[in-house]
Amino acid sequence: MTQQPEDTPWIPDAPAPTARLTGVSLRHLHAFLAVADTLSFTHAAARMSSNQPALTRSIRRLEEHMGVRLFQRTTRQVSLTPAGAALRDELQVLLPRFEKALFPEGAAPVLRLGFSWLLPDEWVHEAIRRFESETGARVELRRRDDACAGVDQAAVDVAILRGRPRRSGVRETPLGTERYVAAVPRRHPLAARERVDWFELAEYPLVLNEVTGPVEQKDWGIARRPSTVLCCLNFDECIESVAAGKGISVVPDLVLRRNVHPSVAFVPLRGGPSIAISLIQPVQGSHPLSDRFVRVVQQVLAPAVRLAAGPRRQGLAAGGR
Repeated sequence: MTQQPEDTPWIPDAPAPTARLTGVSLRHLHAFLAVADTLSFTHAAARMSSNQPALTRSIRRLEEHMGVRLFQRTTRQVSLTPAGAALRDELQVLLPRFEKALFPEGAAPVLRLGFSWLLPDEWVHEAIRRFESETGARVELRRRDDACAGVDQAAVDVAILRGRPRRSGVRETPLGTERYVAAVPRRHPLAARERVDWFELAEYPLVLNEVTGPVEQKDWGIARRPSTVLCCLNFDECIESVAAGKGISVVPDLVLRRNVHPSVAFVPLRGGPSIAISLIQPVQGSHPLSDRFVRVVQQVLAPAVRLAAGPRRQGLAAGGR
């Protein structure tokens, strides 16, 4: 602050120009240009892989920061105000130059997302779309058949994990739970059942994924522990072993919505544990955008979490279908 003479009235410093930019992101600017180009919030939302309420919030936030109205909206049409037209003309020139300055080689940053089993439905795909739209980064999916889905080996930047981390040096963000179903050969007696009790599984040879599977023999307790166990190393080996009639297994219930294997039937289970599902990332040397991806996932799942907090709690199953 500049020193004022004693006889000069004190005048507060004007806010720095950057202070007015706080809270304005590239997402807001791209949302504005999408509406300015199409003059339709519906068409702009489709272009942004978003929805109309979210797009409206972005435009409102930008207008609040600028202190001007950018669009005139009626029930029949959307039009630019003079301030909106001026901003459109400026951004059409400046925004591509700004993005080129951030990514001079024209290559977007990459976030490697690891997983060991099947990816959960819908919410993962929505989170990836939203994250890529907001950041300009590209998400690459990497399957890794190890206990931490590649995070502890620096093979991925963030990973979706079922069960608890079996390594130190990783940071966990719990997301919720999934349910198990029984995987049985098509000709198995259990394949015709509508539902199977968890402890019934202990009566049959059991196929367990000992590397990335969250199920262990101890999950049946000492008294009902399966006597015959075939160990495998990944999800594919597990399913193929079941298809070959080597035993039965337990897998996430999202297989009910997938055509995973023609020779395997999937039967809902009664009782038994649920599967904890989380995002993990390294404690040290994490990717600059990994925390942002975690926040986007939490935002996408927020409606399902609110639903699950109601009278009938269902965890991720409420939002993952």
